[in-house]
Amino acid sequence: MNETHGKRSMEYSQEHADIYDAIHASRGRDWASEADGMAALVKERLPSADSLLDVACGTGEHLRYFARHFTSVAGLELSEGMREIAAAKLPGIPIHRGDMRNFDLGRTFDAVTCMCFSLGYMHSVGDLHDAIASLARHTVAGGVIVAEPWWFPESFLDGFVSGAVTHEEDRVISRVSHSVRDGRASRMTVRYTVADPVGIREFTETEVHSLFTQDEYVTAFASAEVEARYIADGPNGRGLFVGIRK
Repeated sequence: MNETHGKRSMEYSQEHADIYDAIHASRGRDWASEADGMAALVKERLPSADSLLDVACGTGEHLRYFARHFTSVAGLELSEGMREIAAAKLPGIPIHRGDMRNFDLGRTFDAVTCMCFSLGYMHSVGDLHDAIASLARHTVAGGVIVAEPWWFPESFLDGFVSGAVTHEEDRVISRVSHSVRDGRASRMTVRYTVADPVGIREFTETEVHSLFTQDEYVTAFASAEVEARYIADGPNGRGLFVGIRK
């Protein structure tokens, strides 16, 4: 997800993982509402759905609420720091380590989700096909896949800036970002400042997301034998792909 020594990476740093929940809460992220909405999308298409895998589950906030709707839930996460946080807050829920392009858990689920625009971190159209094939491989026939894309090329705002500050009892965190188009990708520079009783520290990360077209997503789903359609009014402005595994 970040660039390290010029190499594009799909993993969050430990520093980022440690403040992830706090900074997104301050930006108004409603994990419970999002999970409830995705569960409803699944149940509308497969009322008997009772198991769910959340791919790129991050710190497990969606999983916390998915467990209200499904008897069996599990997560998959590549970043060690995020995975450790999820495992600590969700005892008894499996949090697997894996790369969404090639993971194999040896089982299938009634529903598979992939949120937080994680498919946008794929480096190429080939990687996108591999990732969606992995989601489909872990979904039962007739099961449901819900995935949140990154911005499409025509909807990305070149030069977009954002900022947020969160106040906790003994910590204040600020986040400012600036995004630019870089060929067929977006490049977002994010600067964090964290103040706590130890002192003040700063770090900067560069997140690179591929600007796949809507047709490229749909084609990747079709290649994985998933009939998917795009729903424009997703929870975070980027919409959702909802598909049925054939």
